[in-house]
Amino acid sequence: MRGFRRIFYIGCDHQIRNKGDSVGSLWLGAFVGFVLTLILGWMFPGLGHLIGGLVGGFVAGLITGGGMGKGALAGFLAGIFGGIIIAVLAFIGLVLVGGFAAGILGGIFGGLAGLAVGFIAIILAAFGAIASTIGGLIGGILAK
Repeated sequence: MRGFRRIFYIGCDHQIRNKGDSVGSLWLGAFVGFVLTLILGWMFPGLGHLIGGLVGGFVAGLITGGGMGKGALAGFLAGIFGGIIIAVLAFIGLVLVGGFAAGILGGIFGGLAGLAVGFIAIILAAFGAIASTIGGLIGGILAK
């Protein structure tokens, strides 16, 4: 398992002195888990989102290593990335549409609508992130 995890540490030069583990591996594991969740959810709509969340969180926990807590955190981040991206894009898009349509006042209303849509997207993504967190917890245990 050490050789498999060492492949994903390429380019992560930020070392924690006492632990000897890479700080970048948490974000790398979360990103790889997110991409895997996205691919599985797209290939198998419906049940694929649940299975994709579990598998993506599991892979994120394996890549991150470091035990239960760090694996669960990587799995949670992998599960919630989609909601964060949708929230940011909704806010920016609705501000631009409101600004172009009705000027400054439209931009303000568009921003408020974007915040509402983004808030709902993050709440829905948090429900999906539960499966990723469970997968990351299991992956973190097995990686230790």
